[in-house]
Amino acid sequence: MQTRQTRRYHHGDLRAALLTRAEETLREKGPAALSLRELARDLGVSHAAPSRHFKDKQALLDALGQVGFERLGETLTASQEAVGEPFADRLGALARAYVGFATGNAELLDLMFSIKHDPEASEALVRASRNMSTLAIRLIGEGQRRGEVRPGPVDSIALPLFTTLHGFASIAASGPLPSQTPDTDLENVIAFTLRGCAPDTPARDDQSRTPPR
Repeated sequence: MQTRQTRRYHHGDLRAALLTRAEETLREKGPAALSLRELARDLGVSHAAPSRHFKDKQALLDALGQVGFERLGETLTASQEAVGEPFADRLGALARAYVGFATGNAELLDLMFSIKHDPEASEALVRASRNMSTLAIRLIGEGQRRGEVRPGPVDSIALPLFTTLHGFASIAASGPLPSQTPDTDLENVIAFTLRGCAPDTPARDDQSRTPPR
């Protein structure tokens, strides 16, 4: 049986090394196991060395959340580079990228969305968390201009869109879905969301028409 070897830190960017090891610990043991002293021991530096970058555990969590949002933003932005202009294509790519990130980084995602509401959250973290909303709002605005998204305040469309997608991503990240076809489930969620964003179809009042004689 192989045992994980402790990674020793010798030189370079200590802050980056601390964040990398902290994310590994978060994934393996959860946020309660994070300790600046333990991280220092894992990296082979003095127990006081991490304090040059993070004054306490809360500052470390804040930085982890910021890194997560920045990485998520990069993932979502990249998802838009190889798709066409139609809103359906762009939303589908965005949704698949978001769920992929969520299932691959479940512990980090949970930390991101819990820490961003902390009163002590840094401005950098809050700013990074808004990048995702900015992308979704731009996507909806473009869809409205193309006539593919119903008119109205963008926020009133973005909120149900995000809550639907985030809810599915959270369920998928927390464990196996009740269904045995997760890919099909995601496509159904995308189709459901597209219907909710689509312009209203004028109702046909067939009964008011006088039949031809």
